[in-house]
Amino acid sequence: MAGPASPPDYSDRVSETVALIAEVVAKYDAELIELRRDLHRHPELSWHEQRTTELVAHRLEAAGWRVERIEPSGLVAEIGESGRDAGVVALRADMDALPVDDVSGEPWASTRPGVAHACGHDVHVACLMGAALALAELHERALLPGRVRLLFQPAEEVMPGGARRLVTHGVLDGVTQIFALHCDPGVDVGRVGVRSGALTSAADRLEVLLEGTGGHTSRPHLTGDLTFALAKVTSELPAVLSRRMDPRAGVSVVWGVIAAGSAPNVIPDHGRVAGTVRILDAVAWTGCEPIVREAVHDIVRPYGVNAVVDYLQGVPPVVNDPASNALIGAAVREMLGAHGSTPVPQSLGGEDFGWYLEQVPGAMFRLGTRTPGGAVYDLHQGNLRVDERAIGVGAQVLARAATLALAAPTPV
Repeated sequence: MAGPASPPDYSDRVSETVALIAEVVAKYDAELIELRRDLHRHPELSWHEQRTTELVAHRLEAAGWRVERIEPSGLVAEIGESGRDAGVVALRADMDALPVDDVSGEPWASTRPGVAHACGHDVHVACLMGAALALAELHERALLPGRVRLLFQPAEEVMPGGARRLVTHGVLDGVTQIFALHCDPGVDVGRVGVRSGALTSAADRLEVLLEGTGGHTSRPHLTGDLTFALAKVTSELPAVLSRRMDPRAGVSVVWGVIAAGSAPNVIPDHGRVAGTVRILDAVAWTGCEPIVREAVHDIVRPYGVNAVVDYLQGVPPVVNDPASNALIGAAVREMLGAHGSTPVPQSLGGEDFGWYLEQVPGAMFRLGTRTPGGAVYDLHQGNLRVDERAIGVGAQVLARAATLALAAPTPV
Protein backbone atom coordinates (compact mmCIF):
# COMPACT_ATOMS: atom_id res chain seq x y z
CA MET A 1 0.00 0.00 0.00
CA ALA A 2 1.37 3.37 -0.96
CA GLY A 3 2.12 5.82 1.83
CA PRO A 4 0.66 9.32 2.08
CA ALA A 5 1.59 11.65 -0.70
CA SER A 6 4.49 13.98 0.04
CA PRO A 7 3.66 17.68 0.17
CA PRO A 8 4.48 19.50 -3.05
CA ASP A 9 7.94 21.03 -3.29
CA TYR A 10 7.63 24.65 -4.35
CA SER A 11 11.35 25.41 -4.20
CA ASP A 12 11.88 24.52 -7.86
CA ARG A 13 8.99 26.74 -9.00
CA VAL A 14 10.29 30.03 -7.61
CA SER A 15 10.90 31.67 -10.98
CA GLU A 16 7.47 30.58 -12.20
CA THR A 17 5.82 32.04 -9.09
CA VAL A 18 7.69 35.34 -9.30
CA ALA A 19 6.97 35.71 -13.00
CA LEU A 20 3.29 34.96 -12.57
CA ILE A 21 2.87 37.50 -9.75
CA ALA A 22 4.45 40.20 -11.90
CA GLU A 23 2.39 39.18 -14.93
CA VAL A 24 -0.96 39.18 -13.12
CA VAL A 25 -0.35 42.49 -11.35
CA ALA A 26 0.64 44.09 -14.65
CA LYS A 27 -2.45 42.64 -16.34
CA TYR A 28 -4.74 44.28 -13.79
CA ASP A 29 -2.79 47.54 -13.50
CA ALA A 30 -5.47 49.73 -15.09
CA GLU A 31 -8.22 48.12 -13.00
CA LEU A 32 -6.28 48.61 -9.78
CA ILE A 33 -5.63 52.27 -10.55
CA GLU A 34 -9.31 52.80 -11.32
CA LEU A 35 -10.23 51.07 -8.05
CA ARG A 36 -7.99 53.47 -6.18
CA ARG A 37 -9.48 56.47 -7.98
CA ASP A 38 -13.03 55.26 -7.33
CA LEU A 39 -12.27 54.93 -3.62
CA HIS A 40 -10.62 58.34 -3.64
CA ARG A 41 -13.75 59.89 -5.17
CA HIS A 42 -15.96 58.21 -2.56
CA PRO A 43 -14.03 58.25 0.75
CA GLU A 44 -15.67 56.91 3.89
CA LEU A 45 -14.87 57.72 7.51
CA SER A 46 -13.99 55.18 10.19
CA TRP A 47 -16.69 52.55 10.86
CA HIS A 48 -18.66 53.78 7.83
CA GLU A 49 -16.76 52.00 5.04
CA GLN A 50 -19.81 50.07 3.78
CA ARG A 51 -19.47 51.04 0.12
CA THR A 52 -15.77 50.23 0.17
CA THR A 53 -16.46 46.90 1.83
CA GLU A 54 -19.01 45.86 -0.78
CA LEU A 55 -16.88 47.00 -3.70
CA VAL A 56 -13.94 44.94 -2.44
CA ALA A 57 -16.07 41.94 -1.45
CA HIS A 58 -17.71 41.59 -4.87
CA ARG A 59 -14.38 41.70 -6.69
CA LEU A 60 -12.78 39.16 -4.36
CA GLU A 61 -15.72 36.79 -4.68
CA ALA A 62 -15.48 37.02 -8.46
CA ALA A 63 -11.80 36.04 -8.18
CA GLY A 64 -12.59 32.95 -6.09
CA TRP A 65 -11.93 34.18 -2.54
CA ARG A 66 -14.13 33.05 0.35
CA VAL A 67 -15.40 36.30 1.86
CA GLU A 68 -16.85 37.08 5.29
CA ARG A 69 -18.23 40.56 5.88
CA ILE A 70 -17.84 42.08 9.35
CA GLU A 71 -20.28 44.50 10.95
CA PRO A 72 -20.46 47.44 10.64
CA SER A 73 -17.76 47.42 7.94
CA GLY A 74 -14.70 45.51 6.85
CA LEU A 75 -14.17 41.95 5.68
CA VAL A 76 -12.01 38.86 5.92
CA ALA A 77 -11.26 36.72 2.86
CA GLU A 78 -9.39 33.45 2.49
CA ILE A 79 -8.06 31.25 -0.27
CA GLY A 80 -5.92 28.12 -0.50
CA GLU A 81 -5.55 24.92 1.45
CA SER A 82 -3.47 24.02 4.49
CA GLY A 83 0.23 23.92 3.80
CA ARG A 84 3.03 22.01 5.44
CA ASP A 85 2.46 23.43 8.92
CA ALA A 86 -1.26 24.16 8.48
CA GLY A 87 -0.52 27.82 9.20
CA VAL A 88 -2.17 30.84 7.61
CA VAL A 89 -0.40 33.95 6.34
CA ALA A 90 -2.41 37.18 6.67
CA LEU A 91 -2.19 40.38 4.65
CA ARG A 92 -3.87 43.55 5.89
CA ALA A 93 -5.04 46.84 4.39
CA ASP A 94 -6.92 49.65 6.14
CA MET A 95 -9.83 51.35 4.34
CA ASP A 96 -10.94 54.52 6.14
CA ALA A 97 -10.50 58.14 5.12
CA LEU A 98 -9.92 61.28 7.19
CA PRO A 99 -12.18 64.23 8.07
CA VAL A 100 -10.27 66.75 5.94
CA ASP A 101 -11.03 68.56 2.69
CA ASP A 102 -9.47 67.22 -0.52
CA VAL A 103 -7.49 70.05 -2.11
CA SER A 104 -5.31 67.85 -4.32
CA GLY A 105 -6.82 69.17 -7.54
CA GLU A 106 -6.84 65.68 -9.06
CA PRO A 107 -9.64 64.75 -11.50
CA TRP A 108 -10.58 61.97 -9.07
CA ALA A 109 -10.67 64.24 -6.01
CA SER A 110 -13.16 63.49 -3.25
CA THR A 111 -16.80 64.21 -4.04
CA ARG A 112 -17.60 64.32 -0.31
CA PRO A 113 -16.90 67.67 1.37
CA GLY A 114 -14.78 67.35 4.48
CA VAL A 115 -13.74 63.74 3.80
CA ALA A 116 -10.60 62.65 1.93
CA HIS A 117 -8.18 59.77 1.55
CA ALA A 118 -5.34 61.90 2.90
CA CYS A 119 -3.35 58.99 4.32
CA GLY A 120 -3.27 56.72 1.28
CA HIS A 121 -5.62 54.01 2.51
CA ASP A 122 -7.22 53.95 -0.96
CA VAL A 123 -3.77 52.95 -2.24
CA HIS A 124 -3.46 50.31 0.46
CA VAL A 125 -6.77 48.73 -0.61
CA ALA A 126 -5.74 48.73 -4.28
CA CYS A 127 -2.37 47.14 -3.43
CA LEU A 128 -3.99 44.35 -1.43
CA MET A 129 -6.53 43.78 -4.21
CA GLY A 130 -3.68 43.42 -6.68
CA ALA A 131 -2.00 40.90 -4.38
CA ALA A 132 -5.32 39.07 -4.02
CA LEU A 133 -5.75 38.71 -7.78
CA ALA A 134 -2.21 37.40 -8.14
CA LEU A 135 -2.64 34.92 -5.28
CA ALA A 136 -5.93 33.70 -6.76
CA GLU A 137 -4.13 32.97 -10.03
CA LEU A 138 -1.37 31.14 -8.16
CA HIS A 139 -4.00 29.06 -6.37
CA GLU A 140 -5.69 28.17 -9.65
CA ARG A 141 -2.35 26.97 -11.08
CA ALA A 142 -1.46 24.99 -7.93
CA LEU A 143 1.37 27.37 -7.08
CA LEU A 144 0.00 28.58 -3.75
CA PRO A 145 1.58 26.48 -0.98
CA GLY A 146 -1.00 27.13 1.73
CA ARG A 147 -3.75 29.45 2.95
CA VAL A 148 -3.75 33.23 2.74
CA ARG A 149 -6.15 35.43 4.69
CA LEU A 150 -6.89 39.03 3.72
CA LEU A 151 -7.95 41.60 6.32
CA PHE A 152 -9.64 44.66 4.85
CA GLN A 153 -9.80 46.60 8.08
CA PRO A 154 -12.03 49.53 9.02
CA ALA A 155 -11.23 52.43 11.34
CA GLU A 156 -7.46 52.68 11.53
CA GLU A 157 -7.66 56.45 11.99
CA VAL A 158 -9.53 56.46 15.31
CA MET A 159 -8.78 55.28 18.83
CA PRO A 160 -9.36 52.52 19.66
CA GLY A 161 -9.01 51.39 16.08
CA GLY A 162 -10.46 48.63 13.96
CA ALA A 163 -7.51 46.30 14.49
CA ARG A 164 -8.58 45.53 18.05
CA ARG A 165 -12.13 44.81 16.85
CA LEU A 166 -10.85 42.38 14.21
CA VAL A 167 -8.52 40.65 16.68
CA THR A 168 -11.48 40.16 19.03
CA HIS A 169 -13.44 38.80 16.07
CA GLY A 170 -10.84 36.05 15.72
CA VAL A 171 -9.22 37.05 12.44
CA LEU A 172 -5.81 35.88 13.70
CA ASP A 173 -6.94 32.36 14.55
CA GLY A 174 -4.43 30.02 12.93
CA VAL A 175 -2.32 32.89 11.56
CA THR A 176 1.43 32.35 11.77
CA GLN A 177 2.62 35.58 10.13
CA ILE A 178 1.06 38.86 9.03
CA PHE A 179 2.23 41.58 6.62
CA ALA A 180 1.11 45.07 5.66
CA LEU A 181 2.30 48.23 3.95
CA HIS A 182 1.88 51.96 4.42
CA CYS A 183 2.33 54.77 1.93
CA ASP A 184 5.46 56.87 2.42
CA PRO A 185 5.55 60.10 0.37
CA GLY A 186 9.21 60.54 1.34
CA VAL A 187 10.33 57.41 -0.54
CA ASP A 188 10.48 57.34 -4.35
CA VAL A 189 8.04 55.17 -6.24
CA GLY A 190 9.55 51.83 -7.21
CA ARG A 191 11.22 51.42 -3.83
CA VAL A 192 10.03 50.34 -0.40
CA GLY A 193 11.29 51.33 3.02
CA VAL A 194 12.21 48.51 5.41
CA ARG A 195 13.17 48.45 9.06
CA SER A 196 13.67 45.62 11.53
CA GLY A 197 12.37 46.28 15.02
CA ALA A 198 10.26 49.31 15.91
CA LEU A 199 8.84 51.05 12.83
CA THR A 200 6.31 53.37 14.50
CA SER A 201 5.63 54.59 18.01
CA ALA A 202 2.87 54.03 20.49
CA ALA A 203 0.22 56.73 20.31
CA ASP A 204 -2.27 57.60 23.06
CA ARG A 205 -4.87 60.35 23.36
CA LEU A 206 -4.82 62.65 26.38
CA GLU A 207 -7.38 65.21 27.50
CA VAL A 208 -7.23 67.19 30.73
CA LEU A 209 -10.33 69.02 31.97
CA LEU A 210 -9.81 71.65 34.67
CA GLU A 211 -12.60 72.94 36.90
CA GLY A 212 -12.52 75.83 39.38
CA THR A 213 -14.64 78.55 40.94
CA GLY A 214 -13.79 81.29 38.44
CA GLY A 215 -13.47 84.97 39.26
CA HIS A 216 -12.01 88.33 38.29
CA THR A 217 -8.47 88.71 37.01
CA SER A 218 -7.88 91.44 39.61
CA ARG A 219 -8.33 88.88 42.41
CA PRO A 220 -6.56 85.65 41.42
CA HIS A 221 -5.70 85.04 45.08
CA LEU A 222 -9.42 84.68 45.91
CA THR A 223 -10.14 82.02 43.30
CA GLY A 224 -8.44 79.17 41.50
CA ASP A 225 -6.41 80.64 38.64
CA LEU A 226 -7.57 78.06 36.13
CA THR A 227 -5.98 79.57 33.01
CA PHE A 228 -2.59 79.76 34.70
CA ALA A 229 -2.96 76.16 35.86
CA LEU A 230 -3.87 75.10 32.34
CA ALA A 231 -0.74 76.77 31.00
CA LYS A 232 1.31 74.94 33.62
CA VAL A 233 -0.09 71.59 32.47
CA THR A 234 0.77 72.29 28.85
CA SER A 235 4.35 73.28 29.61
CA GLU A 236 5.25 71.19 32.64
CA LEU A 237 3.79 67.78 31.82
CA PRO A 238 6.26 67.15 28.97
CA ALA A 239 9.09 68.27 31.27
CA VAL A 240 7.97 65.98 34.09
CA LEU A 241 7.75 62.98 31.77
CA SER A 242 11.25 63.67 30.48
CA ARG A 243 12.48 63.08 34.06
CA ARG A 244 10.05 60.43 35.27
CA MET A 245 10.50 58.14 32.25
CA ASP A 246 13.57 56.66 30.62
CA PRO A 247 14.75 59.25 28.05
CA ARG A 248 15.59 56.41 25.69
CA ALA A 249 11.85 55.68 25.46
CA GLY A 250 11.37 58.79 23.33
CA VAL A 251 8.28 60.19 25.07
CA SER A 252 6.66 63.08 23.19
CA VAL A 253 3.62 65.06 24.41
CA VAL A 254 2.21 67.50 21.84
CA TRP A 255 -0.97 69.51 22.36
CA GLY A 256 -3.55 70.07 19.65
CA VAL A 257 -6.27 71.82 21.69
CA ILE A 258 -6.05 74.48 24.39
CA ALA A 259 -9.31 76.19 25.36
CA ALA A 260 -10.36 78.34 28.30
CA GLY A 261 -12.24 81.57 28.86
CA SER A 262 -13.92 84.17 26.67
CA ALA A 263 -12.99 87.54 28.20
CA PRO A 264 -9.59 89.05 29.08
CA ASN A 265 -10.61 90.10 32.61
CA VAL A 266 -12.44 86.91 33.64
CA ILE A 267 -10.83 83.86 35.18
CA PRO A 268 -12.90 81.01 33.73
CA ASP A 269 -14.33 78.14 35.76
CA HIS A 270 -13.42 75.45 33.26
CA GLY A 271 -10.92 74.73 30.50
CA ARG A 272 -9.38 71.87 28.60
CA VAL A 273 -6.22 70.82 26.89
CA ALA A 274 -5.96 67.82 24.58
CA GLY A 275 -3.21 66.18 22.59
CA THR A 276 -1.28 62.99 22.05
CA VAL A 277 1.36 61.06 23.96
CA ARG A 278 3.78 59.19 21.70
CA ILE A 279 6.35 56.70 22.94
CA LEU A 280 8.98 54.85 20.93
CA ASP A 281 9.45 52.02 23.43
CA ALA A 282 6.76 49.37 23.96
CA VAL A 283 7.76 48.59 27.55
CA ALA A 284 7.69 52.25 28.60
CA TRP A 285 4.31 52.63 26.91
CA THR A 286 2.67 50.13 29.23
CA GLY A 287 3.63 52.17 32.30
CA CYS A 288 3.05 55.68 31.00
CA GLU A 289 -0.61 56.29 31.91
CA PRO A 290 -0.31 56.21 35.73
CA ILE A 291 2.69 58.56 35.60
CA VAL A 292 0.74 61.04 33.45
CA ARG A 293 -2.26 60.98 35.79
CA GLU A 294 -0.13 61.52 38.88
CA ALA A 295 1.88 64.31 37.25
CA VAL A 296 -1.19 66.28 36.12
CA HIS A 297 -2.72 66.26 39.59
CA ASP A 298 0.59 67.29 41.15
CA ILE A 299 0.97 70.17 38.69
CA VAL A 300 -2.45 71.73 39.29
CA ARG A 301 -2.67 71.15 43.06
CA PRO A 302 -1.11 74.52 44.11
CA TYR A 303 -3.61 76.51 42.03
CA GLY A 304 -6.87 75.50 43.66
CA VAL A 305 -8.43 73.75 40.68
CA ASN A 306 -9.54 70.19 40.05
CA ALA A 307 -8.30 68.05 37.17
CA VAL A 308 -10.07 65.25 35.33
CA VAL A 309 -7.65 63.23 33.21
CA ASP A 310 -9.05 61.29 30.25
CA TYR A 311 -6.27 59.01 29.01
CA LEU A 312 -7.08 56.68 26.13
CA GLN A 313 -4.46 54.08 25.30
CA GLY A 314 -4.43 54.09 21.52
CA VAL A 315 -1.98 51.81 19.72
CA PRO A 316 1.28 50.04 20.61
CA PRO A 317 4.38 50.51 18.45
CA VAL A 318 4.62 48.52 15.25
CA VAL A 319 7.60 46.27 16.02
CA ASN A 320 8.70 44.31 12.98
CA ASP A 321 9.76 40.77 13.69
CA PRO A 322 13.34 40.41 12.33
CA ALA A 323 12.61 37.15 10.51
CA SER A 324 9.45 38.56 8.92
CA ASN A 325 11.27 41.74 7.97
CA ALA A 326 13.99 39.64 6.33
CA LEU A 327 11.29 37.87 4.37
CA ILE A 328 9.98 41.25 3.16
CA GLY A 329 13.52 42.04 2.05
CA ALA A 330 13.69 38.79 0.09
CA ALA A 331 10.36 39.53 -1.58
CA VAL A 332 11.57 43.00 -2.56
CA ARG A 333 14.77 41.65 -4.09
CA GLU A 334 12.89 39.09 -6.15
CA MET A 335 10.17 41.45 -7.37
CA LEU A 336 11.99 44.80 -7.59
CA GLY A 337 15.67 43.95 -7.78
CA ALA A 338 18.67 44.44 -5.53
CA HIS A 339 18.07 48.17 -5.09
CA GLY A 340 14.34 47.99 -4.46
CA SER A 341 14.56 48.63 -0.72
CA THR A 342 15.88 51.44 1.40
CA PRO A 343 16.24 51.70 5.19
CA VAL A 344 13.81 54.04 6.96
CA PRO A 345 13.90 55.51 10.48
CA GLN A 346 11.38 54.84 13.22
CA SER A 347 8.42 57.21 13.04
CA LEU A 348 6.52 58.84 15.88
CA GLY A 349 3.32 58.18 13.95
CA GLY A 350 0.82 55.70 15.35
CA GLU A 351 -0.48 52.67 13.44
CA ASP A 352 -2.91 50.11 14.82
CA PHE A 353 -1.19 47.30 12.89
CA GLY A 354 0.77 47.06 16.13
CA TRP A 355 -2.19 45.28 17.76
CA TYR A 356 -1.80 42.37 15.32
CA LEU A 357 1.93 42.18 16.04
CA GLU A 358 1.14 41.86 19.74
CA GLN A 359 -0.39 38.47 18.83
CA VAL A 360 1.63 37.06 15.90
CA PRO A 361 4.97 37.86 14.25
CA GLY A 362 4.94 39.97 11.12
CA ALA A 363 6.19 43.12 9.46
CA MET A 364 5.05 46.32 7.80
CA PHE A 365 6.98 48.06 5.04
CA ARG A 366 6.85 51.59 3.68
CA LEU A 367 5.58 51.95 0.11
CA GLY A 368 7.28 54.71 -1.84
CA THR A 369 4.71 57.04 -3.45
CA ARG A 370 6.85 60.03 -4.46
CA THR A 371 7.50 60.73 -8.11
CA PRO A 372 11.32 60.93 -8.38
CA GLY A 373 12.31 64.59 -8.46
CA GLY A 374 8.76 65.67 -7.66
CA ALA A 375 7.18 67.34 -4.67
CA VAL A 376 7.21 65.72 -1.23
CA TYR A 377 3.73 65.65 0.28
CA ASP A 378 2.78 64.95 3.86
CA LEU A 379 0.30 62.41 5.14
CA HIS A 380 -2.95 63.65 6.73
CA GLN A 381 -2.94 66.71 4.48
CA GLY A 382 -5.66 67.37 1.93
CA ASN A 383 -3.18 68.04 -0.86
CA LEU A 384 -1.65 64.54 -0.74
CA ARG A 385 -0.76 63.15 -4.15
CA VAL A 386 0.68 59.72 -4.86
CA ASP A 387 2.43 58.26 -7.87
CA GLU A 388 0.02 55.48 -8.80
CA ARG A 389 2.79 53.25 -10.10
CA ALA A 390 3.24 52.43 -6.42
CA ILE A 391 0.11 50.25 -6.50
CA GLY A 392 1.72 47.58 -8.65
CA VAL A 393 4.86 47.68 -6.52
CA GLY A 394 2.93 47.15 -3.29
CA ALA A 395 0.79 44.39 -4.79
CA GLN A 396 3.81 42.42 -5.98
CA VAL A 397 5.69 42.65 -2.69
CA LEU A 398 2.65 41.66 -0.62
CA ALA A 399 1.88 38.67 -2.85
CA ARG A 400 5.46 37.44 -2.89
CA ALA A 401 5.87 37.90 0.86
CA ALA A 402 2.80 35.69 1.40
CA THR A 403 4.07 32.92 -0.86
CA LEU A 404 7.55 33.02 0.67
CA ALA A 405 6.10 32.77 4.16
CA LEU A 406 3.93 29.82 3.17
CA ALA A 407 6.66 27.94 1.31
CA ALA A 408 9.34 28.25 3.99
CA PRO A 409 9.33 25.47 6.60
CA THR A 410 10.23 28.17 9.14
CA PRO A 411 10.42 31.94 8.71
CA VAL A 412 13.63 33.02 6.98
